[in-house]
This record gives sequence, structure tokens and C-alpha cells, in this order.
Amino acid sequence: MLPALLKDLVIAMVIAGAVLYFIRPTIVKQTSMQSTMNPNDYLIMYRQAYRSKAPKRGDIIIFKSDLPDEEGKDKLLIKRVIGLPGDEIQIKNQKVYINGKKYKENYLKDGYTTGEGTWNVPEGHYFVMGDNRVVSVDSRYTDVGYVDKDQIQGKAVLRLFPFNKIKTF
Repeated sequence: MLPALLKDLVIAMVIAGAVLYFIRPTIVKQTSMQSTMNPNDYLIMYRQAYRSKAPKRGDIIIFKSDLPDEEGKDKLLIKRVIGLPGDEIQIKNQKVYINGKKYKENYLKDGYTTGEGTWNVPEGHYFVMGDNRVVSVDSRYTDVGYVDKDQIQGKAVLRLFPFNKIKTF
């Protein structure tokens, strides 16, 4: 009896470990990605998304920032990739321009982007912003700045909760 139970526990732990190698559950805690994601949304992050390929514009990524969380550790942030390595990002008249072309963003909570400025995304880095631009602390601010590819923990691929809003990203 005991050896069978032990065998089942080992198999369950191996399967759980394998699953967690590829995915990780994540809970949204802030409002910076509204209306796409809301506080307490339960997400699945694909941890291996960028192992062999680079993030694309529009991907929603989870990355480790230099901002401290409640425990003093590096805070994980969820943002949308706007600028790729080598891009020039400009915000003027509440609109985003990428390499001189106006960027269409139909997912913005308020329909506009606050702030003004120009950023040149360095190689190996990404420019990210939240969908709720009025409250989002993102690459527009030195507290976050450009996101190094090594900081990226994974890609948000699925919202599991609330159940009436299950969605893939």
C-alpha cells in the first residue's frame, strides 16, 4: 500500500514540476492594464515564450522590475510591449508614434496616452506601457525604463478567472 502511494506522489510531483516549468499562475494586483486586465484576474503565464524567439509588439509580458514589492523583492509588472530594439518611440498630442508612424491602439482604457517625449529603444531591450496610461508606471518613467530581455519572466497567454471573462492573449 505505502509503495503505491509513494509512487503516485512521486509521479504527481514530477508532473507538477514539468507543468510549472512551462507555465506559472499569476494574479493581477494593479490597475495599469485596465480594461484588458483587472485586479484579481487570474492569469497563466507561459514561461518559455521567449526562450527561442523575441517578444513581439503587442505582447503582454510579465517582467521583473527594480521597484520593490511589499516584501522588498523586485516587483513583477505586467505591461504591453510597444517598442522593440532599435525603435524610436514618441509621445506627442496624447498619441504614440513608432519610428515616425502613428500607432493604432484600440485597447487603451481612456483612448489616449499621457506624457510627452522621445525614447530610442536600445538593443536587447523593450519599451513597455500599461493599457491604462493615466496610472501606469512603465517605460516612460525612469523607475521602470527599458526592459532588458533577461528581465522578462514570460508572456500572459490566458485569463482563467473571472470565469465569464476567460480569454487568450
